[in-house]
Amino acid sequence: MSNGHATGTQLVLDSPVATVLWRLATPNVFAVAMLTAVTLADAWYVGQLGTAALASLALVFPFQTLMQMMAGGAIGGGITSAVGRALGAGAIERAKSTAWQAVLIAIMMSGAYMIVLGLFARPIFELLGGEGDALGGAVTYARVAFGGAVALWFVYVLSAILRGTGDTATPARAIATAGIAQIVLSGTLTLGWFGLPSLGVVGAATAMVICHGLAAAYLAMHLFGGKGRLRLRPHALEWAPIRDIMKVGGLGMINSTCMAMTVVVATGFVGRYGTEALAGFGLGARLELMLVPIAFGVGAALTAAVGINVGAGQFSRARRIAWTGAGVALALTGLLGICAAMMPSLWLDLFTANPDAFAFGVHYLVIAAPFYGMFGAGQTLNFASQGTGRMILPVSVSAIRFLTVAAIGALAVSLAWDITALFIAVAVGLTIMGVGQALCLLGPGWRGS
Repeated sequence: MSNGHATGTQLVLDSPVATVLWRLATPNVFAVAMLTAVTLADAWYVGQLGTAALASLALVFPFQTLMQMMAGGAIGGGITSAVGRALGAGAIERAKSTAWQAVLIAIMMSGAYMIVLGLFARPIFELLGGEGDALGGAVTYARVAFGGAVALWFVYVLSAILRGTGDTATPARAIATAGIAQIVLSGTLTLGWFGLPSLGVVGAATAMVICHGLAAAYLAMHLFGGKGRLRLRPHALEWAPIRDIMKVGGLGMINSTCMAMTVVVATGFVGRYGTEALAGFGLGARLELMLVPIAFGVGAALTAAVGINVGAGQFSRARRIAWTGAGVALALTGLLGICAAMMPSLWLDLFTANPDAFAFGVHYLVIAAPFYGMFGAGQTLNFASQGTGRMILPVSVSAIRFLTVAAIGALAVSLAWDITALFIAVAVGLTIMGVGQALCLLGPGWRGS
């Protein structure tokens, strides 16, 4: 073990909790700030193209977020947890093999997204009520964004390997730099800046693929070049490290799917109320899903810190780290939600001038946004639970949330209730996520039993 590696792991095991979170979470939060800025910028650029273009983005966004959550939060969390627990236990060779198996998983998963959402986008979006120009724009965007899925997957998987070693700064630099470049390139390609032709909604997708590809190349050079605390080298296919990753990542994918499908199902129900309702809800839901990167900024650090401490048998310390991180996320996302509920125009005015879409967006935020803090804290605790290697209870919470929102939504549509019922269903789901994930810390994974 190199001195740099020893220093990184030892800091997580021995330093005060506040110091650990500051050192690990601060780079992540900075990177997430850039991801959030990219989301805002893309929504603003596409908003300049009209309501139909915004509706296109609303159709695609849950699936795009699903891919990011699977790559960074589910599989990525499994990788960080497995590498961190191996290093915490002093099993260096096991950690190296785990890192290589993670690369193989990234290749397989990106291929699945390229096939399913790159080739079959149209029938999927039609099921959600997409039609006309909104459907056409969504299909075009998806073909580019998911056709280049390998770029995004490699950014998040290579970042997860580095986080498992206690290095959150290097992936943060790559993601933040790519975010800055994407903001400029997306505006250029979407709106036709600097005399270039406007590509419309596909411009945002093209910029995403290009910038993530460059970030992935940087991280690959860093790991293969031996600059990281764990040098990446080819290993023979080994099922034990893959199982170790997937016992967290596989369940994490179910969790991510439940989260994204909650928004997908709600989007499908809202689509029955018209294009303006879909556009307005899409802006509100986009703000909600932006909480996931904020939670990830703190939560990815918790996955690494909890994993290393659990690997070393320090369960009480792991719990303290988790509760502290959840408190930080509650404050950040709760403040954002309260501001959005009290002053929704600060968000909605950025993206639409359509009065009907604006009215639907306000209605949604007033009802759902006050519960954003619950959702943010719950998501952060979900990432922390990944570090224990036990995810059945946290995933069950996400499944309960999905089923609750889907059941209320189906009832509202079948009985022709006002759209208010759908928005209340979303708020109930946000509360379930916060309370349920907090209760998971009472489970056996946090006691070593």
